[in-house]
Amino acid sequence: MNDKSTDTLSVVTERDISHPPEKIWRALTQPHLIAEWLMKNDFSPVVGRRFDLRADWGTVDCEVLAVEPNKTLSYTWAAHGLESVVTWTLTPTSKGTHLRMEQTGFRPDQKQAYQGAKAGWQQFFTSLEQVLTRAD
Repeated sequence: MNDKSTDTLSVVTERDISHPPEKIWRALTQPHLIAEWLMKNDFSPVVGRRFDLRADWGTVDCEVLAVEPNKTLSYTWAAHGLESVVTWTLTPTSKGTHLRMEQTGFRPDQKQAYQGAKAGWQQFFTSLEQVLTRAD
């Protein structure tokens, strides 16, 4: 029996970035840097830590699920009826880092949120790369 109502969609954004994992990790986990590329926040890389991301359009409620320094970061992302999980994976390469972000949990009836996330993460990645270029 295949229950289609449980099928969810994922947004995956991947990029090769010419900075080491340690530097990207800082941009993913330090609140003042997160604020520069994503949103205002009270993030701390501690499993179980609840935090929120604040933007003009509203707030995202989050909880840290997994922290493996310089390798993996995962947290819940709940906003406007969307219950999802964002997972970052950092893989060292010869030229820097392969950065992968996967946001899972979009229901088939959440097309607008899904499309918004697909576009939004591309912009966030571009902003993240700009922060990395400026950050020491």
